[in-house]
Amino acid sequence: MPRSPNTEPTVKVTISTSPALRRDLDKVVATGYFGRTKAEAAERLLAEAIRNLIREGTLVRKDPSNL
Repeated sequence: MPRSPNTEPTVKVTISTSPALRRDLDKVVATGYFGRTKAEAAERLLAEAIRNLIREGTLVRKDPSNL
């Protein structure tokens, strides 16, 4: 079943990581819970980590109306 198109604007981000983390990311992708590609899984895990930081108060979002 095809996925619906992303309605949010996106930007490309490139990261470098260790071979061990790359293998772990491959294992995450193999579960299918976080996407079908390494890029999807990395984006979802990063987004979840950022949401947790915001929830903890470690990271504070600026009010979008002030941008």
